[in-house]
Amino acid sequence: MSGAAPAPGAAPAPGPVPVAAAVGGFGGSGGGDGGGGELADADLIRASMAELERSSDAATAYFYALLFVQYPHLREMFPAAMDGQRDRLFRALLTAVRLYDDGKLFAEYLANLGRGHRKYGTLPTHYPAVGECLMAALARYAPNSWGPRTEAAWVRAYTAISQTMIDAAAEDEQRAPAWWDAEIVAHERRTAQIAVVTVRPDQPYPFRAGQYTSLETPWWPRVWRHYSFASAPRSDGLLTFHVKAVPAGWVSTALVQRARPGDVLRLGPPAGSMTVDHGTDSGLLCLGGGTGIAPIKALVEDVASHGRPRPVEVFYGARTDHDLYDLETMRHLQDRFDWLSVRPVVASGGAPGTPDALAGELPDAVRRYGPWSAYDGYLSGPPGMIRTGVETLVGLGIPTHRIRHDSLDELVARRA
Repeated sequence: MSGAAPAPGAAPAPGPVPVAAAVGGFGGSGGGDGGGGELADADLIRASMAELERSSDAATAYFYALLFVQYPHLREMFPAAMDGQRDRLFRALLTAVRLYDDGKLFAEYLANLGRGHRKYGTLPTHYPAVGECLMAALARYAPNSWGPRTEAAWVRAYTAISQTMIDAAAEDEQRAPAWWDAEIVAHERRTAQIAVVTVRPDQPYPFRAGQYTSLETPWWPRVWRHYSFASAPRSDGLLTFHVKAVPAGWVSTALVQRARPGDVLRLGPPAGSMTVDHGTDSGLLCLGGGTGIAPIKALVEDVASHGRPRPVEVFYGARTDHDLYDLETMRHLQDRFDWLSVRPVVASGGAPGTPDALAGELPDAVRRYGPWSAYDGYLSGPPGMIRTGVETLVGLGIPTHRIRHDSLDELVARRA
């Protein structure tokens, strides 16, 4: 069960349970298996996940081995190399468990998974098989917390989880394809490791500025990676992505070093909530680190297209000034719109090619300006940057409900 996993977990229970039973802590049903008083389903599930976490590598390997032995026809839905896939399954489980108490975010997370899994060919009939093997892995690798009540709690939870995902997929099927084929029409190398890739989808692709999608290349079938849209929706229907090749990154390296115009990629559905609320006139305080500047640029274009000027402050961070690969574009936007301010920030200190750059880390640079309490915060970049950025913005008076980003790693960390 993952944003990049072909099959979600579900329990082989008879009939669906209302999804309300799966969120908000389960309302105190069930009792603890190990004595010590009554425990809610959420507590039982969290206890078993905490135990499982100590053997996560072995548990996920066991889960997949059991799944492929008992249901070999499902193997073709997964990538050839499974190392990264094992990590994604466990991270998704951990995320779901830790989001229990936020009913709205939990439901949105599951709905996004359900819609996203359509591109793998996931069917409702696949859910019981995955749930059966998941239960077996939990029983084997969380023996101290496992028992009839914990098992019943997992059955209730995964029946509801699977139904939420199935319903979201069925609704999405009525209005959108499972995936879009998209031909590369332009490929520009900005640095040795960064490319700007523009594609033309084979049919209209609806999305909002600030969102992202999952992308598969022809060289690594069934391996999908997330990339943000680098522009607001365009009249010509083209989509642009900023891609940085990372060490051992199969998809990113292929997109930067191997992809050429004429190659056809595959896109999943749009996702993400880092979008602008055009019903308010609040200013936008945007922190973009590295290729995280891509969705920030899209947000600027989105504000411009709606014709309601509002202050937009962009802090564009990089390790060196050489890594500020899209600064010229951002400065052109600043020249066009008097409500936009762009400040480059270079962590390494000296920036001979960008003498006006601020020295230091992105959050420290933001603290030098302000006040920011009347602004909405937007963050895009590495998880560590988002984590410190959120802490900084909260410390500067921006409440968490007005800070937007799409880093699930950060969402989980805040609940750890």
